[in-house]
Amino acid sequence: MKNVGRIAFVAGVLASAFSASPPLALALGLALALAFGNPFPALTSRCSKWLLQISVVGLGFGMSLTEVVRAGRSGFLYTVIGITFAVVCGLVLGRALGVQRTPSLLISVGTAICGGSAIAAVGPVVDADEHDMAVSLGTIFVLNATALFIFPMVGHRFGLSQSQFGIWSALAIHDTSSVVAAAARYGSLALAIATTVKLTRALWILPVTFAVAALNKHKTNFQVPWFILVFLLASVARSYSPQTLVPTYTLVSGAAKIGLAVTLFFIGGGLSRNAIAQVGVRPLVQGIVLWVVVAAGSMWLVRSGLL
Repeated sequence: MKNVGRIAFVAGVLASAFSASPPLALALGLALALAFGNPFPALTSRCSKWLLQISVVGLGFGMSLTEVVRAGRSGFLYTVIGITFAVVCGLVLGRALGVQRTPSLLISVGTAICGGSAIAAVGPVVDADEHDMAVSLGTIFVLNATALFIFPMVGHRFGLSQSQFGIWSALAIHDTSSVVAAAARYGSLALAIATTVKLTRALWILPVTFAVAALNKHKTNFQVPWFILVFLLASVARSYSPQTLVPTYTLVSGAAKIGLAVTLFFIGGGLSRNAIAQVGVRPLVQGIVLWVVVAAGSMWLVRSGLL
């Protein structure tokens, strides 16, 4: 049985790379994880992190600097207001539902900024134990997987343009991987805008982590997410390099989309029965309600033309 699981897992990686379809890759990873378990949990956990970062950098070679600046500027104001609102609202919800303070804070920060990355950064600052991290990450992961399938359908239902969907998905979906995957299903312009706005938002991990550390009187050594800076450099290279290099950049961007699909397969493969069981009802309810509030508010702002 163990060998069957390993063979199926390797076949899933190849199928994900060949299809280059993030939704299909995620669904395949989920199915195999629930059917056979993940035969390489430690390896896929490490690989998904690095492969996501490399893929995001690769996507930068497919975007002009003008697109990056325009998208980053349009989402800045809401990012400041939205992060504050999401964290405060999440803590109030968590308290009302009786969720313990640490996982409540982590779920709130994960929803406000960029999902698992924000949780991983803030967790050590609030001395989160293994169970707190599992509950928070599990909640965010379940919602991320759901968003990948639901958001494009909702966007089409409400007639969002690619530009509108790019901003909305970047503000309302937790992790960068799911934002990029959902936007890729919607269109190339949506992908460009969503990636840029999300990475701009992800930079707020730094001040938020230090703010939480200050409130908890906790010293922390924070590492700047280098891949965001390299993404910007890739966009600069794409904008100012000779036209003869454009085919090469297009090839790199295409390879990045394949890498993203494999990343989503690895992430789907990490959702085991144990991970689902550890989440619990109350944290999941907190995460869902907060997510719906943030998504609905973002949708209203986008459709009203305020963003």
